[in-house]
Amino acid sequence: MMKQFSTLLIYLLTGYLSLSISLAQDTTQAKTIINQNDSSLGSFRLEHKKQDSLVNTNSPAINKESSTSTPDIKETNHTKVINKQVDSLQADTTQFSATKLFENLEQKVPNKPKDVFEVISLSKIFWTIVLLLFGYYFIKLVIKILDIVSERSARFRITIKGIIPVFRIVFWAIIIFAIIKGIYNPPFETVIAFTASVGIAVGLAAQDLLKNIFGGMALLLDKPFKVGDKIDSGKYYGEVIEIGLRATRLVTADDSVVSVPNAELVNSSVSNANSGELNCQVVAEIYLPIDIDTFKVRKIATESAQVSRFVYLNKPITVLFFNEVKERRSYLKMRIKAYVMDIRYEFQFKSDMTEIVIRELLKEGLISKNELF
Repeated sequence: MMKQFSTLLIYLLTGYLSLSISLAQDTTQAKTIINQNDSSLGSFRLEHKKQDSLVNTNSPAINKESSTSTPDIKETNHTKVINKQVDSLQADTTQFSATKLFENLEQKVPNKPKDVFEVISLSKIFWTIVLLLFGYYFIKLVIKILDIVSERSARFRITIKGIIPVFRIVFWAIIIFAIIKGIYNPPFETVIAFTASVGIAVGLAAQDLLKNIFGGMALLLDKPFKVGDKIDSGKYYGEVIEIGLRATRLVTADDSVVSVPNAELVNSSVSNANSGELNCQVVAEIYLPIDIDTFKVRKIATESAQVSRFVYLNKPITVLFFNEVKERRSYLKMRIKAYVMDIRYEFQFKSDMTEIVIRELLKEGLISKNELF
């Protein structure tokens, strides 16, 4: 978990730095073009002044009394054309003026290497590492406390454990937000552009990882199971001990820890044995002769389940019989359905029912050792 968030933070810093440098380069190029336009406009204005001075100098030599003479009309028309060109060039230059086009951009985006290094200064990197370490160990401490409390309270164990994955994701989100907003505080436009670019890059590079992350979010929101439930994913059956961003961890019957990708759980059928409750149904199966007295067997099976120390008596005990053919012989398959008081004693309860029923059937003489299948 810590490695994933550290890698993501490095991607964020790298993307923000590259975006800032590219914007700074674009600003410098735009300024250079505008300066060239300003210099061209200055040269044009100087030439215009020279021509106006020539017009003013030569005007006395022309007949002063004649206001409609042909030279005056030509000079006036020439001056108007020059003024229109000057106004047009001035309007174009004003439209692309650096003061108006980059006034806000220069205030928000660093346009010098020195400003870029100020954004990722050593002090900010130091406080970033401090917050990441603080978040990691604080989350680890809180989860440890919640685990201890849940193990001491069997009644609220599943409820408390269900809070752990939600707490982990929410607190990590707060830490990341505090780092970005409190330490670096980038402009909102930069955050949007950077998030889009990084999202595309990460999406192309880590599609499977993102599928599992979104799968973990879907599991937390939809809640087909919670931490502490017994689920069957098709390949594995066991108790959920952790719902992470990438995978869900199960403890199987042989005490092995299995990590199942979240995307696989979201896209497949999942069976939940207890659905958030502490008790769950346990089924024990025993094969019996076809001609056995089912009335006596049902009574013995029910009493065998009732005397077990793991039984949950607030829910009913059911005994069913089915006919099955094995090796060209017909048998009765008896299924004893009862509820265990704690899902962690599921297999002990199943073994307990099977042992008691077989022992009582042999004791009552309803079956012989040779008839057990």
